[in-house]
Amino acid sequence: MISWMQKHNKYLVWTIWIATIAFIGAGFVGWGSYDLGSKAGSVAKVGEIEIKQTKLNMVYSSLYNQYNQMLEGKLDEEKAKEMGLIKQAFSTLDVQVKILNFAKDMGIIVSDKELITKLKQIKSFQKEGKFNTVIYHNYIKAQRLKAKDFEETLKEEILLQKTLALLETQALPLETTVTSETISFSDKILYKVLTENDVTYTRDEEKLKEFWVSKKDNYLTDTLYTLSFLWTQSNDVNITDKELKEYFEANSFNYTDASGKQLSYDDAKETASRDLKLKKTKKIAQKAYIEFKKGNIKENETVSLSLNDPKLTKIIWQELQRKKNGDILKPKVVNNKYVTIKIQNITRPRIMTFEEAKEKVSISYDKQEKKKALLSLAESTLKTLNESNAIISDFINLNHSDNLELLNTQESLQFLQKLFTSNEEKGIISILDKVIVYNIIEQKLLPMDDNKTEDIKQTVNQIKKKIFESNLLKMLDKKYPTEVYVEGLTN
Repeated sequence: MISWMQKHNKYLVWTIWIATIAFIGAGFVGWGSYDLGSKAGSVAKVGEIEIKQTKLNMVYSSLYNQYNQMLEGKLDEEKAKEMGLIKQAFSTLDVQVKILNFAKDMGIIVSDKELITKLKQIKSFQKEGKFNTVIYHNYIKAQRLKAKDFEETLKEEILLQKTLALLETQALPLETTVTSETISFSDKILYKVLTENDVTYTRDEEKLKEFWVSKKDNYLTDTLYTLSFLWTQSNDVNITDKELKEYFEANSFNYTDASGKQLSYDDAKETASRDLKLKKTKKIAQKAYIEFKKGNIKENETVSLSLNDPKLTKIIWQELQRKKNGDILKPKVVNNKYVTIKIQNITRPRIMTFEEAKEKVSISYDKQEKKKALLSLAESTLKTLNESNAIISDFINLNHSDNLELLNTQESLQFLQKLFTSNEEKGIISILDKVIVYNIIEQKLLPMDDNKTEDIKQTVNQIKKKIFESNLLKMLDKKYPTEVYVEGLTN
């Protein structure tokens, strides 16, 4: 998924909007660790519009949260850098600002009434189904935003949607007919499914060692941290029902379900209680930190942890990586309590010996060699494929793709997608851990299914829109050049 998004980043601008509604409730992820200068608070200029650093922050945060959700919360700052997330965010914003330039030249505008209507529709700012000013301003304050900046961003989102809506066109009868005929082609194939179980494989220990030598820089011991912990408990803090209700009402935008719907007080009570106790414990933890730093109190616990051990949060590990022996981190929240951390020692990684790395190296080596052997078997099988050693399918196409024998639903669908986008009459298609050797032995055109007409029209509409968007993008690149003020935002 990540590689696909990176490759098709320019076209993701149609689905990743600037950062407003998707940003709400997700939290802010900054990119301040990058040393980027700016010109009067701007990072670039596209056409006649300056791109502010605050806007890039919002886009980056929105993109970060989307990737993090797809990776089930496993994204961190280091991985974000490796993926070039800042460049992706800037590329997204660059295209969006080009469209805003185009909208301005075309006289497309967003009225204050449209802005207010959109703002009031955001459920995270509603209480009992109505827009609540207090919740809205608390959110703005909590996210360190200015209301005018947030509203200007929301206004630009509306403008983008209005402009791109002009590209939507309806399928013409001829287009629908041609597309229907194209997807109605059906193939009967001769095929054989091969897996690693069909390969005779014996590991060559000498070649395994040669493989390790060529890759040994990739096999390092973990960075080991010896840390002292001073814990400050929060469970024993007393709070009243009145305090808890007032706290919830002031911060209700933080309490949503998986779909983004705001939780009721009763549903959020347990989580809000935990948060309020942490808030009231913060000063106690800060005082303990000062006394710990002076040497007046001792740690509760000393542990040795590998880098990114789940005992600590990813944010804490990111900060630890910027520190040195003897440094003390200010109180952080871990498992609903505060912890002050002192670095006693950092043992840096080294290259593993062959024996230390052998188990990990063997997995990579075996996988590589089995894949080579499997592809070699597939090539020889293709030359001798016949009815005696292969399966003959019924007529198949993308709309009638009952599971092929020896393939499950997902594998069948992936195989057919590759088959019907290939120009080869016979060949080899890899699907997950399997390889399918095939030969098309017969084709026919199925009669049109009237029940699929609406689906085909939608497909045509989507194809046309993508073509229009692609051509618009090429035109905008020429019409509105980009001047970048800082390094590190473009390739």
